[in-house]
Amino acid sequence: MRSRGVRHALVAMTAVGTLSAALAACGGGTGAARGSGGEAARPAHTAADDPNRVPDVGDRWQRRIPADSRQVVAVYGDGRDSADATVVLYTKSGTAWERTRSWPAHNGKKGWTTDHREGDKRSPVGVFTLSDAGGVLPNPGARLPYTRSAAFAAPHWWAASHWHDFDYVIAIDYNRVKGTPPNDPTRPDGEEKGGGIWLHMDHGSGTSACVSLSKPAMEYLLRTLDPDRHPVVVMGDRADLLA
Repeated sequence: MRSRGVRHALVAMTAVGTLSAALAACGGGTGAARGSGGEAARPAHTAADDPNRVPDVGDRWQRRIPADSRQVVAVYGDGRDSADATVVLYTKSGTAWERTRSWPAHNGKKGWTTDHREGDKRSPVGVFTLSDAGGVLPNPGARLPYTRSAAFAAPHWWAASHWHDFDYVIAIDYNRVKGTPPNDPTRPDGEEKGGGIWLHMDHGSGTSACVSLSKPAMEYLLRTLDPDRHPVVVMGDRADLLA
C-alpha cells in the first residue's frame, strides 16, 4: 500500500495511461438530470423499526455487514431493471443505525444483478467495503486514502455530459485489490467478473455498473467516510436487498 503522502500527490500520466484508466471505469448513457440536492437528516426510525438493523435490508445481507462497521452507504435501486436509485448514509451510534443523509442517484443502465459480468450494464448486488478514493480534482478533505490523477479523466469523445464523471470517485471493493488507487486494473476474480465499479459523479442517467451521485453528495461522502469506522456499501434493487 502506498503511503498517504504519496497517494495525495498529483500523478503525471501520459495520454495512453489516461485513456486506459478511463476505459477501465464505468460510464453510461445520456439523459435528463435528476435532482442533485441532499436530503437533510431526519428521524432515524419509526417505532415499528428495529434500530439495530439497516432499514429495508434482509437477513442475507444484514449478516454480511461487518460487525465493526459503523458507516453504511445503502443504495436502494428502484427496480431490478431500473437505473434510478436512492443513496442513504447510515451511521451507527451504540447499537443503533441512524439515518444521516440521502440523495437521488443512478446505477447500471440495465439495473441490477447478483451475478455481475463484464459489460452487462448492471450493478452488482451485495455488501462491499469502501477503502480508497481519488479523482481528477484535488482532494476535498477525504478521510479515505485519496489519489489525484489525470488518469481518471473520461475521454473527450464521450458525450460532454460525461466529462466530469470521475472528478471524484470512491472505489467499491468489488473484484479489486483494497489499498490500491481506484483505477488499479487488477481483477483478482478474473476479467469476466468485471471491475472498476465506483461511486462517482452523476451525469443524469444510468451507468455501465457504477453508482453515480451529485458533486455535493460525493464531497460529503468523501469528507465523512472514515476508515476507522470501516465503511461499507450495501447495494441492490429493493427486492433483492430484502431477499
